[in-house]
This record gives sequence, structure tokens and C-alpha cells, in this order.
Amino acid sequence: MRKIFTAVAAAAICVGAAAGVQAKTLKMAYDADPVSLDPHEQLSGGTLQMSHMLFDPLVRWTKDLGFEGRLAESWERVDEKTMRFKLREGVKFHSGNEMTSLDLVWTFDRLKKSPDFKGLFAPFEAMKVVDKNTIDLVTAEPYPLVLHQATYIFAMDSNFYTGFDSNGKSKAAIVKHGDAFASTNVSGTGPFTVASREQGVKVVFNRFDGYWDKKSPGNVTEIIMTPIKEGPTRVAALLSGDVDFIAPVPPTDLDRIEKNADTNLVTMGGTRIITFQLNQERVAHFKDKRVRQAIVHAINNDGIVKKIMKGFATVAGQQGPSGYAGYSADLTPRYDLAKAKELMKEAGLEKGFSVTMMAPNNRYVNDAKIAEAVASMLSKINIKVDLKTMPKAQYWPEFDKRSADMMMIGWHSDTEDSANFSEFLTMTPNAETGYGQYNSGNYSNAKVDELVLKSQSMTDPVERSKVLQMVEKILYDDAAFVPLHWQNLAWAARKGVNIEPIVNVMNFPYLGDLVVD
Repeated sequence: MRKIFTAVAAAAICVGAAAGVQAKTLKMAYDADPVSLDPHEQLSGGTLQMSHMLFDPLVRWTKDLGFEGRLAESWERVDEKTMRFKLREGVKFHSGNEMTSLDLVWTFDRLKKSPDFKGLFAPFEAMKVVDKNTIDLVTAEPYPLVLHQATYIFAMDSNFYTGFDSNGKSKAAIVKHGDAFASTNVSGTGPFTVASREQGVKVVFNRFDGYWDKKSPGNVTEIIMTPIKEGPTRVAALLSGDVDFIAPVPPTDLDRIEKNADTNLVTMGGTRIITFQLNQERVAHFKDKRVRQAIVHAINNDGIVKKIMKGFATVAGQQGPSGYAGYSADLTPRYDLAKAKELMKEAGLEKGFSVTMMAPNNRYVNDAKIAEAVASMLSKINIKVDLKTMPKAQYWPEFDKRSADMMMIGWHSDTEDSANFSEFLTMTPNAETGYGQYNSGNYSNAKVDELVLKSQSMTDPVERSKVLQMVEKILYDDAAFVPLHWQNLAWAARKGVNIEPIVNVMNFPYLGDLVVD
């Protein structure tokens, strides 16, 4: 078991229930545990779920997709490029250090260096200190999504992460899939600290006794998080009483949990797109639009939703779902096996070819089964697939290396906006700017890049929507990637664990506010 040294241990801060509050332990099971304690190492749902436990953002999303202040108690626009945030006074890090504007600027500068996050913050020029408890967030051009991005600025303890570790390495270093100081040590302002962590086995969180939010209704003082990869096993653990809260819930077990007298089920429509990307640098055939179109036409995504997802998903033909700025009802799914075979024949590939495919088996709902179905469907147009699935802790390093010809990627827009999908999934990969960081297909279209960048400085929502719809149409016509479906969300808990108020469409449960009867 790897020992975790936390700021709380260093400062000998007592962690426990507030005076007069009965201690409550929550036993929960996710499909996987966080791969790192560094909030800047990987832009992923698991990292962001963890961040809301150990850190606090400037602002956070509300259930109705509005914003509420967290570390920022108020904000105002100073000019068209500057938003000023007034920070809460008296906020302490787990180490006992006081949080100031210097910590936020240090965090922001580190965030801009992260390979995963730099693209998200490319429109931002700087964060500047106004005084001890005031900062200015400055964009290069007028930008409509400043508050959206502020939900991803989680204050880190600059004193705690400054200096060198026992190996002479910088404590501030961001090392993907590595063993850096920030990967295993933490000092945030969040409601919980890490008491112990054994990767892939169990993580124990304790309530931070010095947490600033005294108005929070949350009464959970300890969380024991156990990763359980297999959906049926997670459900069995909940129904037997071994755990109190699980996510995600397999579509096959929704009715079973809903009808159980001792459990509650919470569901909502999701906005995470599940896709496959086609690596044009590894496979020359993928450079031919007819081949990419053939693949899209060969995959019966409606069948996948009905049979594998049991109807608990929405068939997709584009990146952004209904309600997003770039959505167009005309861009429908296009399963047509005869058309797919015709396109392969036009491309001179009627006899097909072979490809490799990789997918995780514990990141998205039914991910391995979906990959198996896609591989089987492609065999009908004589594309032979060598499929390999693996746990997400092993999958992401392979994804970053672009280790297969076809790779699965799911994406929830970090800004609840269409442009974010393109910024990470379909813009030309650029290590300097961070755009295309998760574009494992190496797809590149100069017009797409141009339009997405143009949208960033557009403050007229109607005109901006037209530009983003143009982006989606280009990607659709180009078969830039293989859209499958938007994944719905489901959580379940035993009666008395009141999860409904703390879950949301972003899938970042605010566990610090959880009330257990």
C-alpha cells in the first residue's frame, strides 16, 4: 500500500465531526478511483469529481446550470476583457496556510502549463493580483465563457507545492501517469482530506475540520470509496448493504433498483458524447473521406442504444447535444449498411483491411460491450478489428500515446458549450496551445480551427450559434469521427442517503453537501 502524506498530517490538524454533529460514514463505490490527486494532471470526469472533494473552485455550477460563488464571494465585469473576483476571507488550506490571491495566481499559472488544461484556458491572457483578496481574470479578446471556465480554477496551496520533494524533484511538477509530488500529496481548501489511498483498492477521505463553508448542510465525516469495475457487482454491493452509494448504475439494473424498497434511483439526461476516433497518421485509408463515411454508415448506433444501453442513452450524429449552441436537428445518425458497402467499393476497398482498436472497460457505461459491437459491425464491410480493452488507469497512457488505429473517447463539455468539444476532440492537435489534446484521430481541418477560434470572441449568442453549427456540419460531412450516443446519468443510494440535491448533469456530485439521515 502506498502511503499518502497529506497537508493535514503535516500540520496535525484534527479531522472529525464538528461539535455536536454525529459522525456519519459514507461507503461508496464508483467504477474506478481517481488516477491521481493532482487536479491539473488529467482533464477527466474522475479528476473533476475528486477536485470537488479536495479543492474548491472560484465558482461552481448549480443544478439549473447557473453559477454560485465558492472561493469567490462575488464578481463583476471591469471591462470587456476583465472579470474581477472578490475572494472569501479567512479560507484555510488543509495545511493550515491562509488562502490569498497569490495562491489563485499561482494555481492559474500552473493550470496554463498543464498539457490537458492549457487548451481550455487558451483564451485567457492572465490572472492578476489586485489586493490580498481580489483578482482579475483577463482574456485576450472579449470572451463569453469566463464564468464557465472559472468553475475549473481550484485553488492550490502554493506554499505546500513550492520547493523540492525527497527526490529533488519540483513539488509543482505536473507529470502525467507519473509519481510526482502533487500526484500523491494534497493541500486544498475542500471539504475532505485524504486519510489513506491504495490505488485501485480503496480511498478513505476525512472531513476537513477547518472547512470554510460552515453553512454547508453536509454531515458526512468519513467517505470510504471502493472502486468496483463491474456494474452488476456494484449493484449487488448496494442491495446487500455493503455500500451506501454507487455510480454509474448499469442500464440493465435501473428497474431493479427503482423497485427496491430500500434504495433510491436518480437519473437525468446526459451530455457526454461517446465516440471513436480514426487515426489518419496510423492508417492511410482513414485519410479517404469515403472510408470514414463508410465506417459511420456501418455502425448502428441506434441498435447499440436499444440493445446495449437498454434505451438509456440518446443516439448521436454530432458532438453537441440538443440545447447546445452548435446543435442542428438536421445532423442525424446515418446507419445504412448498403451505403457503407457502396462507399468502400468506391474507395477501392471492397475487400477491406485490418485495424487495431482500444477502449476502456471501466470508464463509460458498457464501454467494452460497445467496442465489441462496433468491431462486429465493421466486420460487415470487411474491416477486421483487433480489439483490446483495459481499465482506465492503463487506457489513458495508451490513449496519450495513440497506441491503436481506433480509440474510444467520451467527452462532457467542460463549459456546457459546443465549442469545447471541438477545442479538445477535433481541432488540429497543437502541443503549444493545447488544442486537439484528445484528438487521437489526428483529424485536421483549417476551416474548423478558424471557426472555433472565431466563436471564442463572439458575444452575440445567435451569431455564435450559427458559427458553431457550421463547425458541426463540416465535421458531419467530413465524418471527422464516429459519433455513437450521449450517455445518460444514473446514481443510486440506500434510503436515507439524500443524493438528489448533490448530483448534477456535469456528474460532479457535491459530496461536501451530502446529508445522510
